[in-house]
Amino acid sequence: MVPLSKRLFAETFGTFWLVFGGCGSAVLAAAFPELGIGFLGVSLAFGLTLLTMAYSIGHISGCHLNPAVTIGLWSGGRFPAKDIAPYIIAQLVGAVIAAFILLQIASGQPDFVLAGNGLAVNGFGEHSPGGYSMTAALIIEVVLTLGFLIVILGSTDTRAPSGFAPIAIGLSLTLIHLISIPVTNTSVNPARSTGPALLVGGLALQQLWLFWVAPIVGALVAGVAYRGLIGDPPPPPVTGEPL
Repeated sequence: MVPLSKRLFAETFGTFWLVFGGCGSAVLAAAFPELGIGFLGVSLAFGLTLLTMAYSIGHISGCHLNPAVTIGLWSGGRFPAKDIAPYIIAQLVGAVIAAFILLQIASGQPDFVLAGNGLAVNGFGEHSPGGYSMTAALIIEVVLTLGFLIVILGSTDTRAPSGFAPIAIGLSLTLIHLISIPVTNTSVNPARSTGPALLVGGLALQQLWLFWVAPIVGALVAGVAYRGLIGDPPPPPVTGEPL
């Protein structure tokens, strides 16, 4: 078992990489149409940051990088309750550091304004890229987090092909962003939402509750559903017992 201190450092750095890479692509690159990355580029950036970290630190901490994932894995019987709080704190620290560094870089551009979606904050209503309502945001964040956790639980199941889980999980996050960037700017991750919201403040901070509640609800449902409907593989029969 890897010591908790090393696992927490891995979660801090991994979440930093996710937020800095994903939100950074939106703030620094997608803001300039001539670069041409658009929604597709931002979606790929989030997926690639998760995929690279899954291969880099998955064997150390499990590469959660997301409070909803940590809670969903606990709900699915894959993670101990005693480590939930330390993991979430580490993830939040990484997200806040990433948002702070991103702000320092973005502020070097003369036209940058820290308002609205200035740090790729999540939101609904006037903070939704497509003007989607709170109800729409709540539904899509629950459904997509639920699907994300099913992919994670399934691809890391002992019955799944070995070594391919990071690819499935990274591509899943890419798909999630392709679907929901117009609706909420895509969260499915309370830490990713919290880092930018704390620095932007105002309406972004007022709407932050939804990006905690919805992903956690989706993750809890996914964990219970996977364990109850699909379940773990049965233990092998004891030698001498009839099959």
